[in-house]
Amino acid sequence: MRRVFHILPIVSLLFFGWNLKGQSKISKEQVEETMIKATKFMVEEVSTNGGYLWFYMPDFSRQWGEMEAYKTMIWLQNPGTISMGHVFLDAYRSTQDEYYYKAAEKAARAIIWGQSEEGGWNYMIDFAGDRSLKQWYNTIGKNGWRLEEFQHYYGNSTFDDDVTTDAARFLLRIYLEKMDPTYKPALDKAIDFVLKSQYPKGGWPQRYPLRHDFEKQGFPDYSSFYTFNDDVIWENINFLMQCYLVLGQERFLDPIYRGMDFYKISQDSCGAWGQQINMNMEAASARTYEPAAFLPSATCENAMLLIKFYRLTGDKKYLEGIPKTIKWLEEVKLPEDKIEGHRTHSTFIDAKTNKPIYVHRKGSNVKFGRYYVDEDDKNLLSHYYGKAYVRIDELKNEYQNVLVLSAEEVTKDSPLIPEQFMFPGTPQTYYDLNRFAFNFKVEASQVEEVVNGLDSQNRWLTTRAYISNPYIGDGKNTSQTDKYATTRVGDETDTSPFPNETNQEYISTRTYIRNMKLLINFINSKEN
Repeated sequence: MRRVFHILPIVSLLFFGWNLKGQSKISKEQVEETMIKATKFMVEEVSTNGGYLWFYMPDFSRQWGEMEAYKTMIWLQNPGTISMGHVFLDAYRSTQDEYYYKAAEKAARAIIWGQSEEGGWNYMIDFAGDRSLKQWYNTIGKNGWRLEEFQHYYGNSTFDDDVTTDAARFLLRIYLEKMDPTYKPALDKAIDFVLKSQYPKGGWPQRYPLRHDFEKQGFPDYSSFYTFNDDVIWENINFLMQCYLVLGQERFLDPIYRGMDFYKISQDSCGAWGQQINMNMEAASARTYEPAAFLPSATCENAMLLIKFYRLTGDKKYLEGIPKTIKWLEEVKLPEDKIEGHRTHSTFIDAKTNKPIYVHRKGSNVKFGRYYVDEDDKNLLSHYYGKAYVRIDELKNEYQNVLVLSAEEVTKDSPLIPEQFMFPGTPQTYYDLNRFAFNFKVEASQVEEVVNGLDSQNRWLTTRAYISNPYIGDGKNTSQTDKYATTRVGDETDTSPFPNETNQEYISTRTYIRNMKLLINFINSKEN
């Protein structure tokens, strides 16, 4: 999902509508006791050097991030180490219990340990070092059929899935929490990484330093292309705006504006965008199930961001391409008999013919299987579905709404407009705590369920986990079967994750984070 966030002062969060529906029989003291018990289990029994994966067998015999991991590894992607660090700080804010702050510090030290020499981060950190990590890539990573980003060891850092920017954001946050200079060197290094990896035209690549050594089945290495996928460019702009807001340095403005301008200059003449743009400013292919094409969903989201850039700057140049986008999205909408529920568009539109194209796969495993493209909308991939929901009505409404506002009205909340600081303290108390939509209604029954759901070992166990086949070697089945055309995973050699469908229970960071956020909301509702 693409996310568009607002940068808000902490003090304004106090006025958010914390809601507790119904009367809970659980006291604030019981909630705080549950929180600290669950947290001590995660910190003292689950973590590796302060860091976390996503799922663990209760006996810790196997463990997973996005893929199965060694015991020496931690994962950075949400809901891994960074997300755990954020929720620790959220709990510290609500309770002022130093245990949570120390847990966040441990997560920060783990993140800093894995920071690259240049200043960024990979998806995961292996405390056994690159020798161990390379072996993981050569075995488990290489055999994840649909996870091509893990099939090659680059030895550099990634902006994919908000990895580097969220790590940098967490370091910014923990630095600001107590203005502790311990975290300033790693934060400065991360900021410099974001700045130096930006292309002159304003976009960012998926990975940096640039590498070009992983061509696959005729597809060029895409990791150096301008990348919109998973909000790579927006997340960098957003992070730099946060830095400008709280650190107040003029040097952030030029890369922010160049980043915003890139959305405008990269728009195709028809009004659309691809997820990746090559150096000739053309829609480009990426993974072998991501052909060189325009994407209606990405196009709509980019147009929504252009409207956001208008709200940030008051400059109407960001609105100039919106009518073309709306017209194109209406033109490529699927006929009624091809629409599936809310999925009104094909995921990919051929950049040359402007017609829908669909991706399929044959084979049993990564070694002998392949993806291919045609115009048939049957037997579509389950892991990257061929039809998509596009927020075209929301785009139209947002566009019409901003057209009637003056420049002063539209930019009144912009962090980029010069303005005297009028809040208590200094701007270093600002932080975008609304990033993960932290405000939600809390049902009394939910609080009771979460508190009572902690088991005798202080664990919140769940059956809702993504697991995988254990690594047993490279694929041997050469058959070009359609057996796995619509499944999430191929034969027994495919190490890609798939949902657990048994009653087996797992330790889950996602479950811990979700439950902690709910209980933190409960505490905040009691205090406001």
